[in-house]
Amino acid sequence: MSERTDKFADELDTLIKDGEMLMMAMEYQCRPEHFRKVYSEAFKLDDDKLETLLKKLPNFDGDYQAWYSKSQALIKQVMPDRLADFISYFEVPKGRKTVDFQSYMIRDYLQGLQTSRHGEVIADRSAAIPEFRQQLNMVKAAKTALGSKLMDLKGVLQADLFDTEVETAGALAKAGYLRAAGAICGVVIEKHFRHICEVHKITVRKKIRAFRTSAKC
Repeated sequence: MSERTDKFADELDTLIKDGEMLMMAMEYQCRPEHFRKVYSEAFKLDDDKLETLLKKLPNFDGDYQAWYSKSQALIKQVMPDRLADFISYFEVPKGRKTVDFQSYMIRDYLQGLQTSRHGEVIADRSAAIPEFRQQLNMVKAAKTALGSKLMDLKGVLQADLFDTEVETAGALAKAGYLRAAGAICGVVIEKHFRHICEVHKITVRKKIRAFRTSAKC
């Protein structure tokens, strides 16, 4: 992998680890008794290990936003087509009329929102657990996508083609055909920028026209 890819991989490892700790913190905050029972059994009733784990748990309300920002930036780079899905687990759906278990989002969790009807709880903070789990799963999926050669097959193929064209331009420049060499390099740069815009879903609305400058002063 390239140096850029290695950097993303390291950040993803950290984000996954931090995300798993946030997941446990969220579950403990929503269902403390159930959490204690599950992990007490996992630790074979070793209370010291359980208390050590509880002390290591982050504060979800305070630490989630930093994790969300970093994860959002990485998914935008690695899986741009899934960015909208990642954000949807946090943002409140447009036109939401009622807040129930299905429409409850992580933003609601951070606000401590709870809804009830006729004295019966319809949705509380535990409704956001599946939403955060999906975000964490997407971050884990990003690590797999990062190492896949199919992640940007078009980019790989274009890179090979660009190398050939640049070599051709270099040969032309050495032979004295500077105008032709410059034209080839210009086309290569234009194709590269177009591909970058496609990957990051950037729409260029106005066409930039090239103006010829007169040779006369």
